[in-house]
Amino acid sequence: MFKKIISAIFFVTSVCCLVSGQNKKIPQSFHQWAATPPMGWNSWDCYGPTVTEAEVKANADYMGKYLKNSGWEYIVVDIRWYVPNDKAHGYNETNPVFTLDSYGRFLPPVERFPSAANGNGFKPLADYIHSKGLKFGIHIMRGVPVAAVKQKLPVLGTKITAADIYSDKEQCTWLHDMYTIVAGKPGAQEYYNSIFQLYASWGLDFVKVDDLSRPYHQEEVEMIRKAIDLTGRKIVLSTSPGETPLPSALHVQQNANMWRTVDDFWDIWSELKDHFKVFKRWNEYRVPGGWPDGDMLPLGHIGIRAERGDDRMTKFTMDEQYTLLTLWSIFKSPLMFGGDLATNDAFTLSLITNRNVLDVLKYSINNHEIFNQEDKVAWVADDPKTGDKFLALFNSADPKLIDESRALWASAIISKNDPIKRIELDLKKAKKLYLCVSDAGDDNIGDYADWLTPVIYNGKDSIKLTSLKWVKAYAQTGKARNNKSATGTPITVNGINYSDGIGTGANSVIEFDLPDGYTIFRSNLAVDDVAKTQASGGTVKFSIFTEDPTGPIPADQTNISVALIKLGIHSVVKVKDLWSGKDLGTFSGSFSAEIKKHGAGLYRISAVGKMKSKK
Repeated sequence: MFKKIISAIFFVTSVCCLVSGQNKKIPQSFHQWAATPPMGWNSWDCYGPTVTEAEVKANADYMGKYLKNSGWEYIVVDIRWYVPNDKAHGYNETNPVFTLDSYGRFLPPVERFPSAANGNGFKPLADYIHSKGLKFGIHIMRGVPVAAVKQKLPVLGTKITAADIYSDKEQCTWLHDMYTIVAGKPGAQEYYNSIFQLYASWGLDFVKVDDLSRPYHQEEVEMIRKAIDLTGRKIVLSTSPGETPLPSALHVQQNANMWRTVDDFWDIWSELKDHFKVFKRWNEYRVPGGWPDGDMLPLGHIGIRAERGDDRMTKFTMDEQYTLLTLWSIFKSPLMFGGDLATNDAFTLSLITNRNVLDVLKYSINNHEIFNQEDKVAWVADDPKTGDKFLALFNSADPKLIDESRALWASAIISKNDPIKRIELDLKKAKKLYLCVSDAGDDNIGDYADWLTPVIYNGKDSIKLTSLKWVKAYAQTGKARNNKSATGTPITVNGINYSDGIGTGANSVIEFDLPDGYTIFRSNLAVDDVAKTQASGGTVKFSIFTEDPTGPIPADQTNISVALIKLGIHSVVKVKDLWSGKDLGTFSGSFSAEIKKHGAGLYRISAVGKMKSKK
């Protein structure tokens, strides 16, 4: 009877949380496995593809001792756990050794996971983690192993081999371990069934499936969902990497428990700041048990053997760390901690165990942005138990990335449906060249831009800009890349591929040092066809500078004020600072706070009396 009551409460709560968004759907039964945003540790940010069993156990020990009581529960072994000779700061694609069983299913190698000996797989490690009261997860790549295809290994329970179910089309561009599984081919679903049957026998509780979200592989998502369901085990499904295309939002919402909204997120302020826009556009697609995922938390001790950067404590300042945890909590993103817990510090521990803040993550409803104006950002949510409001304030102020008034040249707005524009520009004997793309004032959804065949010219000879090494490059949308789009796909405009060009996204700045005498710049400009995969956006402005395009530095802190009426409150309130636990007093009419640059505040607003009337 008690279980039936809990199920009924979950269903009613789910429906209540959905009525405000017309695009939202009632969750499937598997959403109940992640009724609140999943919280755990993942090995990627500190160990890349090289984590060992001893390191996993050390992090599980710490979580069991210090974090479990705060709701942290998942221990996830990330990418390439099946390669004994992988390398740090990248992948070994020269001579990798793949550990496979006779049915083409990856196994953990004993060189890194000694307890996997004698065909035990991850079961002993999972049992160890379960003994701590925690849950066990792994990362896998979409598809069937290339090694299994080449060896024509059989699919368990069939007369089909791996060579019968694959396609080399849409193979992952950044890691080549797998081939696409072709839905509908005999043996295709059976292969996915076989790997999840194996994982379930190990005691798996969480799976992160990579190369699944962008481009979005709908048929493989459905095969994975079906395979998980057939195990009868409650395995939380996380899709990766992002940004998941918005047109696929409803589908992924109905098939996964969490899905990526960004590419890999690291300890760089600009990447954190971009989440304000990302979370706003994904907010309407959140349902109980189906969580848009802002990616892992690059906090604490990271980079030990990671893909990006060296062994370090996070580069985020303390204020930026408060911003990260506040934003993830008010948006209700899953929390997957990336730092090495075994060497964690006291400040980071205090951040990730603050009960007041974590209650906002777990239990708040009706979460949404109130405003984002002049780098002042406010989000609000409701406490369903008390009727109180949770208010998050952020100061995201930075020097203006692109001050167009100082540009040597700027385009009109160019959209994803416009023809290619050609420019030739006299750089006036400049020593620097800055190629800039801005979002045209309508957010940066789908703002993937291309500088096609860019060259500099000295009146006689020309140099391809793609042959020069830029000084630095920054892009909020995607990543600046030579001879590829910002998403890593071939540069394509109006269906035509271009082999020479710079792909980037809004907002971006790419800086070059100019060789002596090269004073003419020529290029074709366009929005990449990848923008057409988005339901909206895809409008940019190109601009060119010969001096630093950024604007003045903002003040160290600013006052952010919110009228209580915007929170639906018409009475006197008392305010509690959830980070410090301090009561800040009573307020009427409005509440304001001084927020440090790149910092945040999180508050509980409680009505205590009637608003005083004006005389």
